[in-house]
Amino acid sequence: MAELSHRPLRELIEGFGGCDEYFTEMISAGALIGGGPFESFYTDGGPCPEKLVYQLVGSDSGHLAAAAALLDRLECRGIDINMGCSAPAITRTGAGVRWMASADRAAAMIARVRSATQKRLSVKLRTGLDDDFDYLVGFCRRLEAEGVELITLHPRTGREKFKRKARWEYVAALRSALKIPVAGNGDIAGPEDLVRRAASGCCDAVMAGRAAVQQPWLFAQAREAQEVPGTNPGTKTVTGAFLEETGLRFLELLAKYQPPEFHISRSRRFFNYFCDNLKWGTYVKNLLNRETELRGVAKAWSGYFAEHPEE
Repeated sequence: MAELSHRPLRELIEGFGGCDEYFTEMISAGALIGGGPFESFYTDGGPCPEKLVYQLVGSDSGHLAAAAALLDRLECRGIDINMGCSAPAITRTGAGVRWMASADRAAAMIARVRSATQKRLSVKLRTGLDDDFDYLVGFCRRLEAEGVELITLHPRTGREKFKRKARWEYVAALRSALKIPVAGNGDIAGPEDLVRRAASGCCDAVMAGRAAVQQPWLFAQAREAQEVPGTNPGTKTVTGAFLEETGLRFLELLAKYQPPEFHISRSRRFFNYFCDNLKWGTYVKNLLNRETELRGVAKAWSGYFAEHPEE
């Protein structure tokens, strides 16, 4: 969720009723302790710091512990260590899912981070570099023994990306093997998936990522379906006017809470998913990607709806 789960998106989701917890985009431990010029935007806890989990990424145990100590001073729900990112730029440094190559190394790092913070400590990971469930259980038990209080499992290997369906049976099996809560993540395409996974009993929580960018109202629909049994969580009428207004609202929030240097990259990332709500989504993405300022993005966005009333 790099360049996505920042304050503007959280504000947008919260406007629809919010969710139980928000995880930040990846915060580089090295950049944070080095006092990078944009770190204040990564650590902006709004709009609900009491529901926020800061997500740290890095390959150096000392850096991660020092970064956790800095974040420990802020109001938040917890601190999360990313052991699941499989992006080459992350894994080649030894961070992300590369932590799963050695249970000893990962456990030693967690011990250092645990000693640096009193906040809830969690880890998000994949099934491993390879599909070996026994290794996954042993790995997670080591983290549990060092003080990890929650594990979120994206049940694909580090090499699979999104090539095959997430193995949710691994989430259920891991939950049975550990004493701490286990959350599941993967293939959540809409509110009906949230409701189904939550009701299945296979996990203690369900995490949604890209679907919450495409559908910021995702959690509100799921909650409504839970509160009113028998309700179809996909019944919300998503009209062109509603989509236009939501897109413009996001741009307003982006301008308000992010620095100009981030405006276009964050705008493109958001609309790369949000445009999937449109019939001609690919065309609109290309249209918006030509713009170099937010006002141009807003004009092109509204212009599309004016020219395509069928949306």
